[in-house]
Amino acid sequence: MTTDVRPTGVRPADVGDPAGERLRRWRLVLGGDQADGTGCALSGRDAAMDGTLAALYGKGDRPQAGHDRSAGLGASAPSVARWLGDIRTYFPSSVVQVMQRDAIDRLGLASLLLEPEMLEAVEADVHLVGTLLSLNKAMPETTKETARAVVRKVVEDVEKRLANRTRATLTGALDRSARISRPRHHDIDWNRTIAANLKHYLPEYRTVVPERLVGYGRAARSVKKEVVLCIDQSGSMAASVVYASVFGAVLASMRSISTRLVVFDTAVVDLTDQLDDPVDVLFGTRLGGGTDINRALAYCQSQISRPAETVVVLISDLYEGGIRDEMLKRVAAMKASGVQFVALLALSDEGAPAYDREHAAALAALGAPAFACTPDLFPEVMAAALEKRPLPIPDTA
Repeated sequence: MTTDVRPTGVRPADVGDPAGERLRRWRLVLGGDQADGTGCALSGRDAAMDGTLAALYGKGDRPQAGHDRSAGLGASAPSVARWLGDIRTYFPSSVVQVMQRDAIDRLGLASLLLEPEMLEAVEADVHLVGTLLSLNKAMPETTKETARAVVRKVVEDVEKRLANRTRATLTGALDRSARISRPRHHDIDWNRTIAANLKHYLPEYRTVVPERLVGYGRAARSVKKEVVLCIDQSGSMAASVVYASVFGAVLASMRSISTRLVVFDTAVVDLTDQLDDPVDVLFGTRLGGGTDINRALAYCQSQISRPAETVVVLISDLYEGGIRDEMLKRVAAMKASGVQFVALLALSDEGAPAYDREHAAALAALGAPAFACTPDLFPEVMAAALEKRPLPIPDTA
């Protein structure tokens, strides 16, 4: 028999009563300090849920009103593993991922992820992959296989969500970028056809008689475009590195696109030969360290053989540790040679990123606006770049 002991003036939550349900929710939000003002006690599943929240967000290791609760997970792997299991029991996956991220940041639990049993207990997501990659060099051999399995699961989930749409969007863009002069009816590009035949306008009939048709071609199996992904691997860019690696592998699987993937901090590493497996690409990165965008762009520029058919995508927060003026000169030179240059401040779902606004403004002045891009928008951005159309820059107002 369990006795429910409560301080004087504290009443149990009545979930059948709307007012009681509101008090229950406020009690879970406020955490049960005597100043929370709800006068509401929790029991059963609610009390257990409250305990998992207190372990992460509590204010100290002191008992709370209503029952004994100790805040904090300490450094005990077993207690953390139990807590990870608890939050998966009480909260949906999206909330679990946020709580895991907060636990790593607030309680310094990153080192515990070096243990295989801990990795098996966590909910895998892009942010966890970023943490694992930052720990890669310190990871013992016994943990690496488990870590690769976690990373592979996330990569496969991202590919499943984005790969087919990316291939379809870019295949269409490649087809449209190949113009032909004797198109079939359904391949006629009417906007370009009308523009090319305006001199044949007949005022009496108020119409244009086209003497020359302009149409969409079909991209051949040979390489039509070249794409260079240049990725900043500083610690703040972790999610962008994950998504860019997956997109790099998808682009590399398309015969009409020659894809190169370059990562950089103060050094530059070309990971193109690992593009068939984005997990290998990710474990080839080294998150953290400084940033030398100028050096990275110098390498990318040296690899360009067909400027007019090349798209360079720089993914960086633009905090340059190298030579700023040289960086801008390289961007200007690439654009002048015919390269389509795309600057992404982030490639993630994390919202507005921190970035160097002065450098972003300088790139915009060169005709290369810098903006953050979600993974879902990236195929459209690449399609516009391949077709040399204005980029679909999201409205940040």
